[in-house]
Amino acid sequence: MPRTFQYKFLLYNLLMVISIACAVSFYNYHSYYKDAIKNETENSVNRVQILSDRMEVAYEEMVNIVVTCSERKSLFYAPSLSRSDNWESAYIKLYASNVLKDFCAISGYSKYIYKITLFNNGEVLQAGNAYGSTRDVRDIQNAPWFHTLISRENTQYLLSLEDNPFSPTNYTPKLLPLLRPLKYGSGSSPEDAWIFLAISPRLFSDTLKSMGDGQVLYAATLDGSIISSVNGDSFDVSDLLITLKDLKNPQGNFRTWLNGKECIIAYQRQAVSGLIFFQILPISDLNLDHGVIGGTIALIFFFCFAIGLTLSWFISRQLSAPIGRLKKRLEFISRGNFDPDCSIETDDEIGSIGKQINQMSNRISDLLETRVKSEKEKRDLEIKMLQAQINPHFLYNTLDSIKWIATMQKNSGIVQVVTALSSLLKNMAKGFNEKVTLRQELDFLQNYVIIEKIRYIELFDVTTEVDQEILYDAKIVKLTLQPLVENAIFNGIEPSGRNGLIKIHVYAEKGVLYITVRDNGIGISPENIETLLTDTSRVTKSNMSGIGLPNVDRRLKLVYGEEYGLKLESKLDQYTLITIALPLEF
Repeated sequence: MPRTFQYKFLLYNLLMVISIACAVSFYNYHSYYKDAIKNETENSVNRVQILSDRMEVAYEEMVNIVVTCSERKSLFYAPSLSRSDNWESAYIKLYASNVLKDFCAISGYSKYIYKITLFNNGEVLQAGNAYGSTRDVRDIQNAPWFHTLISRENTQYLLSLEDNPFSPTNYTPKLLPLLRPLKYGSGSSPEDAWIFLAISPRLFSDTLKSMGDGQVLYAATLDGSIISSVNGDSFDVSDLLITLKDLKNPQGNFRTWLNGKECIIAYQRQAVSGLIFFQILPISDLNLDHGVIGGTIALIFFFCFAIGLTLSWFISRQLSAPIGRLKKRLEFISRGNFDPDCSIETDDEIGSIGKQINQMSNRISDLLETRVKSEKEKRDLEIKMLQAQINPHFLYNTLDSIKWIATMQKNSGIVQVVTALSSLLKNMAKGFNEKVTLRQELDFLQNYVIIEKIRYIELFDVTTEVDQEILYDAKIVKLTLQPLVENAIFNGIEPSGRNGLIKIHVYAEKGVLYITVRDNGIGISPENIETLLTDTSRVTKSNMSGIGLPNVDRRLKLVYGEEYGLKLESKLDQYTLITIALPLEF
């Protein structure tokens, strides 16, 4: 199938439409995905907040029991009754035990109070879900955490997960102890009178399970001990707990990687108890409705594709017709038919191209006629140039005859001038852009100097200094030095009216060949120096070469590059120094 404009237009637009449809579909998917993550994050934060609030209520109930028992002695004594001392003591103990049981029942969390023990200088009261024992007081006092908890300040109720000191079963290997000394205790130290309450970890496990199926939830203490977790066995959260402990904000959410999965962590840390509750929400496990997403994206893609394809077809039909007319018109032009076609000139952009094509065909027709005339003039010019070549040969032969006549008449001055002039004419006739050695250029300059010295009757002298013998073999564009010496004679020395000296110095530095031409003439004013090399109109027609300084500078730049050429220095009535810079080549 030929790759026509319409075919390419439809292909490119089809690719563009597909790209736009993919971009829109991707944007919608990304937006839905982002919103889903945001909603799930907010749900997770709310879930952790509810969990923390529930556990804070339970914790405050436990603390209230401990505080009440440690500060209010009157709660454990019945009203005054007329009984003997022994009967009154037994009745008081029974009443106090019932008070403890009532506290547990009123709190609403009695089933999670593993054991509550009140010890006052040998007297023991107990309640809770675990059976009491005569060894309980000794087990509590021997626990490694007893002295730490009993010595805490009254406002400190930080929870920690400790080993069960009461011959633990498989169901309760760990407990969360609360311990406070009795303010009304009759002992000599806090260790002789105290209230102890052990919170069962089942309080946390039951609460976590009630927060919904499939959620990964944790409850931990501030020291990094995990009290309970739901669906979190596959995660290693040891480093995460350190992070949660050190976070300045006690609640919030963030993203991190756990077990190779990117997860959202929603957390809350309680200020008094130090309990940390957090949920791990793996992003890959989010419950996204892929069916709805796929259907929506497919529908969007289909409509974008259908609308784009229809518009592309319509636009291509509108463009292909005028382009077809332009193509047909260009075929006529290629066959030699240059007559204008008005049908391709319309008011739109393609019509502007049609107008240019008609103008081009007219111009081509005119150029063909002009070319025929130019070819005829060129043939005539070639004939004239062939005829003009006879003149230099005739002039060389004539000068040669004059030289031999002068030699026979023993006139050495005429012989010298004619010989120098003949050499000059031969070199000039060969062209101006040819490269010669420095030695050849100096020989050519010497011929010119011979003629000018005879003309001006020894008005000036020319000296040449070459630093190294090898520089005589360096290449230089022919007729570079002669215009500079000519300028020094005509514009420097001759106007001064005194004998002059022209010094030529040749040296090389860092791969660059430098040639200086210095004269002691009238010099050049500063304002003229600035424009002398840029004014190409300054060509002295009366001089032999007709090549001015700006022409020499431009010729060198064309041959070697813009960084080479001439540089001028001068002081009025003192000197003029022209420096030539050329690449050193042999």
